[in-house]
Amino acid sequence: MRKKPEELRSHRWYGVADLRAFGHRSRAAQMGYDRSDYAGKPVIAILNTWSEINPCHTHFKARVDEVKRGIWQAGGFPVELPVSSLSEPFQKPTTMMYRNFLAMEAEEILRSYPADGAVLMGGCDKTTPALVMGATSMNLPAIFMPAGPMLRGNWRGKTLGSGSDAWKYWAELRAGNIDECAWREIEAGIARSPGHCMTMGTASTMTSAVETLGLTLPGAASIPAADAGHARMATLTGKRIVDMVWEDLKPRDLLTAAAFDNAIVTVLALGGSTNAIVHLIAMARRAGVPLVLERFDELARTTPVLADVRPSGRFLMEDFYYAGGLRALLAELRDALALDCRTANGATLGENLAGAEIHDSEVVRTRANPLLAAGGLAVLRGNLAPDGAVIKPAAAEPRLLQHVGRAVVFEDYNDMAARIDDPALEVTPDSVLVLRNAGPQGGPGMPEWGQLPIPKRLLAEGVRDMVRISDARMSGTSYGACVLHVAPESFVGGPLALAQTGDLIELDVAGRRLMLRIDDAELMRRRRLWKAPPARYQRGYGALFQKHVGQADQGCDFDFLEGTAPTPDPEIH
Repeated sequence: MRKKPEELRSHRWYGVADLRAFGHRSRAAQMGYDRSDYAGKPVIAILNTWSEINPCHTHFKARVDEVKRGIWQAGGFPVELPVSSLSEPFQKPTTMMYRNFLAMEAEEILRSYPADGAVLMGGCDKTTPALVMGATSMNLPAIFMPAGPMLRGNWRGKTLGSGSDAWKYWAELRAGNIDECAWREIEAGIARSPGHCMTMGTASTMTSAVETLGLTLPGAASIPAADAGHARMATLTGKRIVDMVWEDLKPRDLLTAAAFDNAIVTVLALGGSTNAIVHLIAMARRAGVPLVLERFDELARTTPVLADVRPSGRFLMEDFYYAGGLRALLAELRDALALDCRTANGATLGENLAGAEIHDSEVVRTRANPLLAAGGLAVLRGNLAPDGAVIKPAAAEPRLLQHVGRAVVFEDYNDMAARIDDPALEVTPDSVLVLRNAGPQGGPGMPEWGQLPIPKRLLAEGVRDMVRISDARMSGTSYGACVLHVAPESFVGGPLALAQTGDLIELDVAGRRLMLRIDDAELMRRRRLWKAPPARYQRGYGALFQKHVGQADQGCDFDFLEGTAPTPDPEIH
């Protein structure tokens, strides 16, 4: 049943005959709006993460007008509400520290203003999960409009991928194989247009996951930001949210356990970012779905990697779009998906895949020719990670997936930066580099430090991958035998805090094991001697963060934001 105009949430602000509604209408008139612009119409809040320091969203100034056009055309009343930008390249110590900040802001913006529905404009890594988390908690009709990937980079005729080729050529610069002139040319050619990373980093991974969850229009996540189709998608998104309000189609109507399984299968088939694990767990808990690490591992054992996209593969998101995009990949995986899940356009996922086909089977592989038969992600456990750790096997050199080596332990990022290239550092290609105090509280914010650099001396010898272990995250554009998200983190006394240089560490991806090879008695002795480090913050958001943030295996959400307790509407006085 469709809502009636007097059932709209915004009617409480604009439609009643009292003094407060008089004030709301008079202030709308002050901004140049006539009653006919909004009376009896859905008020659509457009949460725009544009800012002048977010290069991924530079086109949002134009896109917001295209979203508004669609809302007006469908009979709604658009209201742009700027929210935190979370610019991945610039914000320190990490945007992950502020994901929950934006999630809170999105929820409170929607709660406190006369919104009947919302368009969520995001794409740069943490903006996607943050906006979805906040909108899910508020649970008004909402649709996500992804920023889209940037165009391919270029340097001397070579195709460049953001992030992935930055790490690659940084290693070559440090090894002396390219000079500063070449490095500056790469700097100028690696990011050529608006849009987020065009590798299968966290941005494309999460926007694709959100599309599969049913929160975007079908095909929306694959369109490059600079393509005219992206502008058309923005207008169609604006049109659709108006009908979603009348239909009262809300995030929690779509975000079921089956929908999250679909999203996990998508991430795995894409060879997607390990960051998706943390974000999907947090998003699921906001929807009342008890998602745990083991589910990722279970599905990884049977899901093939079909996207031949960097860093696991060869191509970029622009190529992926031309090859048929996400719809083509999902159509190839129909038997692994719950096709009856509802989506934002009112159809089921299966209905949205009708007619989708692969146009280039080199980029979007078929089941008969996968990039990897299974195992795009692996969850590890052992005495070094009792609550779990993760690795992306496809991004590592195969020889390192079963490995025993002596630990070289760095106390924190500054210690690592100071010593990693020291010629006196006792390190070999078989060593295991360990970074601690880089987790949710220790970083703080669990920065993307997990791809520890290879020591310069070893780079010169031709070494390009080593086993690296940390309680940090890693950019989705990164690669290597990097064990991440070790939980509990070292800062709160997790076993990583007890590892010492010279200890033997065993990594066995096939056996899902991560072990510190010392006996239990020695581990207990070290635990008794361990002392908790002082708190990072004494005031402000940092103090709130360190007091309430969960561990990586729990999604790093705030304990007081998890769950599905209702968000009460404000009293209007």
